[in-house]
Amino acid sequence: MLKRGVFLVELEIFSKIIGFVLGLLIVFVVCKIFFKPLKFILKLFLNSFIGVLLLYVINLFSKFTNFFIGINPVTAIILGLLGIPGLILIVILKLLI
Repeated sequence: MLKRGVFLVELEIFSKIIGFVLGLLIVFVVCKIFFKPLKFILKLFLNSFIGVLLLYVINLFSKFTNFFIGINPVTAIILGLLGIPGLILIVILKLLI
């Protein structure tokens, strides 16, 4: 009887360990699923911020250079998606047009 009781206690401890490990695995998978889009959104926000900041600097010096780039939804989308390369693209397009 004692052997069987020890076996049940060990089985109970083992099942708790398995449950804990599976719980950690589920938390890891859920975090991986939800944080991947969050990482993309943060990268998009950072690109937008840097692009808008540089666009502001360019427009700040527009009094001296007569080179002004308007802030509108199209430039905001380009700066948001591409960041600095988007700003370079907008400057090149402005110079060509």
